[in-house]
Amino acid sequence: MAAEPQVPQIPQVPWSGLGLPPLAGRILEYLVGHPETVPAEAAAALGTSTAAAARALRLLESELLAVRVSGRGARWSASPPRPALGSLLARRREELASLETHAELLHEVHISVTNHRFASDQFEILDTEERVTARYVHQLRAARHEVLHLVMPPYVAAVDGVPDRLAVQAAAIRVGVRFRSVYDSDTLTDEVSLETARRGVEIGGAVRLSRGLPMKLVIFDGSTAIMPLRRDDAAAGSLLVHSPTLLHVLAALFESLWGHGVPWGQGSRPVPPAPAADTPNPRTREVLRLLSLGMKQETIARTLGVSRRTVQKDISDIGTALGARNHFQIALLAQERGWLTPGR
Repeated sequence: MAAEPQVPQIPQVPWSGLGLPPLAGRILEYLVGHPETVPAEAAAALGTSTAAAARALRLLESELLAVRVSGRGARWSASPPRPALGSLLARRREELASLETHAELLHEVHISVTNHRFASDQFEILDTEERVTARYVHQLRAARHEVLHLVMPPYVAAVDGVPDRLAVQAAAIRVGVRFRSVYDSDTLTDEVSLETARRGVEIGGAVRLSRGLPMKLVIFDGSTAIMPLRRDDAAAGSLLVHSPTLLHVLAALFESLWGHGVPWGQGSRPVPPAPAADTPNPRTREVLRLLSLGMKQETIARTLGVSRRTVQKDISDIGTALGARNHFQIALLAQERGWLTPGR
C-alpha cells in the first residue's frame, strides 16, 4: 500500500499584512493541503464554527484565493497559491504606494501649518512644555524594543507628569520593552531624581549612575530621540530628532556613558559590614562605587536608603581595612582589588 505524500509544514504567517483575518489565513492553509473541502470539515479541523468557516471561504473566494468547486455541495479548493497570492500582494503594494503618497501630502500640510517648528524632515522643535510632554508619552507608548535615558534636571517633560510616565513605562516593560537609564550622580540630592530612579528600578528598569552627564536625552527604539535645545534651560524647548546619523551618534554617547556607569538598584539593604577587606558585602560595594563617583556621604546615604552614620561607618571600616587615609585612596585601592567592577 502506497504511503500518503508528506505535506510540508507551513510556518505561521501574519495574514493581517495581506488584509486577511487570521481565520481566513488558516483556512487557506488548510485548503492547500485538503482540496474539495466542505465548510464543516474545515471548521472541525480548525476548531471554529461552520458559519465562521463559510464566511472565511466566501472572503477567500472574493480575493480569488479559493474556488467553489461545486454549487449545491459547497465544496472548496485553494486557487494555485503562487499566482493567486502574487496577485493579492500586487494589489496590496498598489494600495500601500497610494497610502505612501497620501502620507507625503499629509506631511506637507502638517509642515505648512507648523513650519516654525520644523528645521527639516530630520528635526522638529517642541517649543512648549505641553508639546514635549505629549510627544514624550506618545513615543513611550509607541516603543517596542528599547528606551534609553540620560536623566538630570531640569526635566525634558513636566515633573507633575512623572507618575503617569512611570505607569506607561511599567506597561511597556510588561510587554517586553527594555528601559536603561543613566542618572547624573550629582543630581540625586534632588527628590524627584532619586524617587524616579527608585521607581524605575522597582518596575523593572535598569539604572546606572555617572558623574557630569553632558545633557538630558531619551532615545526610543533607536529611531527617534528627544534632547534639549539648551542644556540648562528647559523652557527653551526640545528637539525631536529623526536624523539617522545624529541618532547613531546619540546612541553611541549613551552606550559609552552606560558602559562607564555604576550599576544601581534598590536590592541592597543594610547588612553588617564585611569582617575582612577581601570580602566586601554588597552594601559596602555600593558605597565604594558611589564614593568613586565623587558622591558625598549624605547623598550616598539617601541613594541607598540608609543613615549617614551607617555610610560613615562603612567608609571608616573599609578605609581601615585597606590602610587608606582618605576617600581618594579608598577608591583607588578598591579599584585595584576589583571591588568596583560589577559582578566581582
